[in-house]
Amino acid sequence: MSSSNTTRIIIDCDTGIDDALAILYALRAPGVVVEGITTVFGNIDVQQAADNTLRLLELAAPGYEIPVALGASRALVRELTGFSTHVHGENGIGGVQLPPSRQVPVQETAAEFIARMADTNPGELVLVTLGRLTNLSLALDLDPQLTSKLKKVVVMGGTVYKPGNVTPVAEANLWGDPEAADRVFTSGLPVMMIGLDVTLQTRITSEHVELLKRHRREENKAVIEFMEESLAYYFKFYREANYLINSAPLHDPLALMAALQPDLVTCRRMKVRVEHQGAFTSGMVVADLRAQPKEGEFIEVAVEVDAERAVGVFLSVFI
Repeated sequence: MSSSNTTRIIIDCDTGIDDALAILYALRAPGVVVEGITTVFGNIDVQQAADNTLRLLELAAPGYEIPVALGASRALVRELTGFSTHVHGENGIGGVQLPPSRQVPVQETAAEFIARMADTNPGELVLVTLGRLTNLSLALDLDPQLTSKLKKVVVMGGTVYKPGNVTPVAEANLWGDPEAADRVFTSGLPVMMIGLDVTLQTRITSEHVELLKRHRREENKAVIEFMEESLAYYFKFYREANYLINSAPLHDPLALMAALQPDLVTCRRMKVRVEHQGAFTSGMVVADLRAQPKEGEFIEVAVEVDAERAVGVFLSVFI
């Protein structure tokens, strides 16, 4: 399946609407092999996330088997506070009913799967996390050497310069398990953070959806129909929450695209910690922006995005 110009990825997600778009992008993008998809609690519970993922694979028919592994059903330390049904719908994908899959999840946990795959393919795999960082934190417990075995870890989460989307300072994925996020960001893993600083600028609109319907390739008919139906739900949420008219940010797809085409974003190396003790600041990315940063560990943080090109890149794989 793989050659030197192929990017081999594992996607770790809580399959809501934008996770689904990211997965569909990965399955259609040239030069990508999805080696596995692991699920975590977040937008919805971990079983629903796995079920949605399996149904999406059935819908998209990638032409090769992609194992799906179930991960953490709750945060490392925190109690579960419910799910984001107001954003993603009761089933996580805007209420869209997809046909069931014949495939079942593998027996390994997500953490076991990530650790084993990295161990047997050292330096080969890019891990793209689109949800809480709980599975990756647990994988680090299983194999502390994981830090040198993953080629890159691209994290959709956090924000440095923009407000949060769950609290004034915290983005949902990091807020949902801040202990895991801090563990990952300070672990020495080669992390690239794709946060709200760039994802909020990268928006898909109803005009883009119409464009896809007009110009799509025949084999993408069912995929585009799913996107149209689920995005209608998402657009409604963003209209009410952010005053966006018939558009929504491509949070998770941008992280996946940046994993494959890093030149879509401009990164800055920053020393960071993730706050997990503050009453008002839990889940906040605390970046040490001083001339001589001392707090935290260095990660790459996306600070700018070529938003128009990123949207074009997203749409192009379906047309």
